Amino acid sequence: MPLVNMREMLHHAYGNGYAVGAFDLVNLDFLEGILDAAERCASPVILSLAESHFEYFDFELLLSAVEKAARNASVPVAIHLDHGESLQSAMNAINHGCNGVMVDASHRSLDDNIRTTRSVVEMAHGCGVPVEGELGYVPGVEGEDAERHPGKVSYTTTDQAIHFVETTGIDFLAVSIGTVHGRMRGEAKLDFQRLRDINQALGLPLVIHGGTGLSEDQYRQLITNGVVKINYYTALADAAGAAIRKNVEATENNAFTQLTRGVKAAVSEEAERCIRLWGSAGRATEVLTQCTPWLPVEHLIVYNVNGLDDEGVTEMMAKGRDVLSKIPGVREVATGSAVKTDAAYRYTWLVQFCHPAVIDSYRDHADHVAFADQLFRPVAGERISIDYAWIE
Repeated sequence: MPLVNMREMLHHAYGNGYAVGAFDLVNLDFLEGILDAAERCASPVILSLAESHFEYFDFELLLSAVEKAARNASVPVAIHLDHGESLQSAMNAINHGCNGVMVDASHRSLDDNIRTTRSVVEMAHGCGVPVEGELGYVPGVEGEDAERHPGKVSYTTTDQAIHFVETTGIDFLAVSIGTVHGRMRGEAKLDFQRLRDINQALGLPLVIHGGTGLSEDQYRQLITNGVVKINYYTALADAAGAAIRKNVEATENNAFTQLTRGVKAAVSEEAERCIRLWGSAGRATEVLTQCTPWLPVEHLIVYNVNGLDDEGVTEMMAKGRDVLSKIPGVREVATGSAVKTDAAYRYTWLVQFCHPAVIDSYRDHADHVAFADQLFRPVAGERISIDYAWIE
């Protein structure tokens, strides 16, 4: 049950003056280490998967483990797509278990950024999923030296932020005030007055990317001025790398399990340090009581057919599984037939939606309407349909 509505989670943080860590993970050691830290601290947490890391793991495979771990956790958890590259990326993430998404178009022109982000918002909100947009450009690459990817910092302005939020409908705004992705030398020079002005103008939960390497005082000032989600990866990766190097130096045993011993603990220790510093420790119970559980809806249809033989029914079902599974918010499409020959209804559809909002968006989606009107309803006159929510 502790997989919860991310919009409500971050609004709780915004109203109570703390930030939730959005920790990017790349394998099970990171997943377990981050969740262990959150549970030790009794803290809400965001498990984040960045599209720039997809070359290192199978996204859908790892995401299934992330969702399972989140539902088994004792603390409130959200699952977020970080730096998605397209509308299709966001839809794929939602359909496979993310309940928060970010598609990063900040490197494009303002008009292109608005168009891309708005299209994601329209799709995701139809699935009940909140959207993070980014305005301004934060240079660097997650987990790598920022100096290798300097780019050019483009700071967020208050006027553009107001226009961006109003025209896109985003739920959270990632701002550029001087941080960088990856490692940097020296202390970042952050424009807190700029952040303060943006926060006062928007009254909206704000996000910082490039959270590694800031001082304790800088973190506190970020949170004081509306930042409630801090993206964090590079320091976790460095802690994991240090644990591996220590093992290499300590043993001649090159077995994988020996070399990766202690990685989970190192990741967990760094995540715990951040959680306590950012003020979310001890907040789990109140967040759980004030946030809606993120539970799917099952759309069930039982029916009989007229005018189709078994082969025709099989073809119709196969077409439906292909078409309907591509609709935003559809987690799974299953079809079946009755085991007993004397059953009142012979066939069934079971379509899982990620959120109750999908009941309406699915019903009205052009692909569903076309399939239902052209292939299904003409032959399935006798049917019963029901939508039901999970109970945990």
